Amino acid sequence: MARAVQAEPFEKVTIKLLMLGDSGVGKSSLMIRFTNATFSEQMMGTTGIDMRVKDVNIQNRNVKMQIWDTAGQERFHSIARTYYCGAHGIILTYDVNDRTSFNNIPNWLEDIRKNTKEVFILLVGNKIDLHKVVSDNEAKEFAEKASIPFIMTSAKNDENVQDAFMNLIETILKSGIVIKPEKMRLKKKEETVKRCC
Repeated sequence: MARAVQAEPFEKVTIKLLMLGDSGVGKSSLMIRFTNATFSEQMMGTTGIDMRVKDVNIQNRNVKMQIWDTAGQERFHSIARTYYCGAHGIILTYDVNDRTSFNNIPNWLEDIRKNTKEVFILLVGNKIDLHKVVSDNEAKEFAEKASIPFIMTSAKNDENVQDAFMNLIETILKSGIVIKPEKMRLKKKEETVKRCC
């Protein structure tokens, strides 16, 4: 069994996360709520790829989170697949108010499993501040059958957003996946020697 990487002093562990799911489910809003603690009703849909970085301290490690937000439209799927490489975790999101976005989750899972080997997936039901079309029980049953954890969030109300990201990071760190530390170089103090002429 692989052992978890123990980060040495002054090293930063880098973890790559992908935001996947249909267009309009709130992937960008979740990412920005987590990284910037802000929310906008006028959020524009992602075109192509967007990436944000957040540093967190967890399990006595300095973790640099690279969060890649991908466009959900079909025409951008081939672009998104190029970013699967090297991903440690995926936040797979649907809108609880959009039945189609939930019905498409199996297609996303199939695509993920075709294009990744060892990656952790978290199913997220977003926009719980709105009327639910997809019931909690239905989503939980699906997650259990798919053997993936599940959480419900509201980017607007900042409900469970921190938990979603941090729980996934904790799972990745505990898993034993080898994560290459990013060494932080320390500037050595230069000794100045005064010479007499």
